[in-house]
Amino acid sequence: MGILRSAVRTVARATAGPLSGIATPEKWVEEWFSGGSANSAGVRVDHETALMYAPFFAGVRVIAEDLGLLPFFLYERMQRGKRRATSHPLYPLLHDAPNPMMGAMAFKEALQGHALTHGRGVAYVVTHERTGVVEELWPLRPDRLRLKVRQMGKGRVERWVQYRDDVNGIYANLAPGEYLCINGLGDDGVTGYSVVELAANSIGLGLATEHYGAKVFSNGAAPAGALSHPENLSPEARKRMADDWENIHRGIDRAHRVAILEEGVTWQQVGLPNDANQFLETRKLQVTDMARWLRLPPHKIGDLERSTFSNIEEQQLDYVSSALTAWLTRWEQAVLTQLLLPEERARYFPEHLIDALLRGNTMARYQAYAIGRQWGWLSANDVRERENMNPVDGGDAYLVPLNMVPAGGSTPPAPEDDDARAKARRYARLLRGRGIAARENIAEAWAPKIEEADQEIADLERKKVGALVDEHLDTGRGGRSTSAFLAALSALYDKDGPIGEAMTALWLPIMTSFAGDVAEDAAKQVGHDEDVDLSVWARAYTLSHVGYQLSSSFGGLRNRTEDADTQEDAAAAVVGLLTKWQEERPAQTARWEATQLPNAAARETWKEAGVQKLQWVARGSKTCPYCTKLDGRTIAIDEPFIAKGDEVEGEDGEALKAKRSTFHPPVHPGCDCEVVPVVSN
Repeated sequence: MGILRSAVRTVARATAGPLSGIATPEKWVEEWFSGGSANSAGVRVDHETALMYAPFFAGVRVIAEDLGLLPFFLYERMQRGKRRATSHPLYPLLHDAPNPMMGAMAFKEALQGHALTHGRGVAYVVTHERTGVVEELWPLRPDRLRLKVRQMGKGRVERWVQYRDDVNGIYANLAPGEYLCINGLGDDGVTGYSVVELAANSIGLGLATEHYGAKVFSNGAAPAGALSHPENLSPEARKRMADDWENIHRGIDRAHRVAILEEGVTWQQVGLPNDANQFLETRKLQVTDMARWLRLPPHKIGDLERSTFSNIEEQQLDYVSSALTAWLTRWEQAVLTQLLLPEERARYFPEHLIDALLRGNTMARYQAYAIGRQWGWLSANDVRERENMNPVDGGDAYLVPLNMVPAGGSTPPAPEDDDARAKARRYARLLRGRGIAARENIAEAWAPKIEEADQEIADLERKKVGALVDEHLDTGRGGRSTSAFLAALSALYDKDGPIGEAMTALWLPIMTSFAGDVAEDAAKQVGHDEDVDLSVWARAYTLSHVGYQLSSSFGGLRNRTEDADTQEDAAAAVVGLLTKWQEERPAQTARWEATQLPNAAARETWKEAGVQKLQWVARGSKTCPYCTKLDGRTIAIDEPFIAKGDEVEGEDGEALKAKRSTFHPPVHPGCDCEVVPVVSN
């Protein structure tokens, strides 16, 4: 998974990670100094302080917890009716535990809380590197997310998620298929409004009212007013009188003490009492206001003033059928469109079980069961299942009103595995990033073998060229001339020479097997059932690279020799280059081939499978302007992404001129981009 898996693995650490510094302030630091969301009450309101306001926190908790506690099932459509798709990989993630650290309720209520407060809740989708099956879902911190819309061609856009963790140095761009996003009402359909930002004035007023009430009790000196003396008091006497009064009456633990006035001192009440200021009415109104913002009946957040035994049940039903159902539908549609594949959606669908929240009293519930049982749409076991009881023998029979005899109608058998299901499994690998991860895994397995082979070649060059140095350049041993050395070097690096033969013998079996593994995976990725033989292509690929490395190595040694002033200098320069090759080149060759061969072999496989178009995907190249410019570019499979002589302009205005036509990555040393097939649904 590369950087994306690293981002998810460090979410927990990043959440409780080191404190931010001056150079990398977290969002809460910026909001602390900036004052958070602007509001008329003059109280700082942000996503953290808003949750300290009881009515708002209660509303968020009610919706998040109610949604979290509802069972979430994946169903399979049948010819008539539905059944729970317990064999589908998504079923246990939605119903039981989306990851090893969280249960389904904890996951759903966390994501729902993010959606309510920040306008969107996003989870990272972890897939199996080989099969592409979704294995885990991890919630991401909403304050480190940014939703972006990318143009992916004419008339086609995609929503991407940018994860940015400046504290831990984690940066990732999540493509469709690599995240699950839940968002509420918004102006663009991509992300939702943040209730905290929209309701900043209401929340600020509530916090200010709470703060005022707390200060009344902590600082108030009851009775509240002014002390009046008939004579003029000296500053010392005035200060002593004030201090004595504060010591006796200031603070909640000294409230309502008896006041004793001496020497003609009188008390005059100043200001208005709290009831005259409508303090309590304001606090009650704020609870209703928060219920209005969150579309909740007031009794759900503790306001029972207008609730009665006769209407509270109807309010509960209205809450489930309106506010909660809207969020349930958003969840179900998000899972359907973001976690299920296009070919799976006709067969599978997610749905919450809301029966638990719609239950009335016991008598009304049993009366409803009796009606369903008598009219034949409920069996005894259906009723027992809804009451969380085990089935009984014979309880699957359905009755008719006429004579209460079994009406038949057993559950039809589950359909057997067919071509559509097999095709759906093959197509499951088409989501962006899954085929890439599989090829990356194959490359990691073959890279050490490539490095070992090139190390053997580098050691052979050190031995063979070193012998020529001793023979032609070492004057202490009777060396003859530089020209004789270059002539012998040219013969050594001939395509039929010992170096070329060694390269071919070592690389050909490795490249052929490497390409075969990539071809098998790439064929499965596009649902191609026939075997693709890349042995001829792999031989041509190997010979091409043998010729390139022979030419490059000979050129480097020749330049070192010709640029030296003396034979001794030439000998030292050549030996130094050979030593550098031994120490550095094998790892560089392995890194280059681990990117180039998988892309090249996959492209050849997709051509054989009939794929018409490829798309460039930049991975781990956020600092490279050229790869960023190429990201998302789609071309016909026989056309180059960059033609020879073309220039790719970077963000700084500098251009990279292509020395050759580029049909697949890498485009420069260190490039680890990938190509993916563009397949029509």
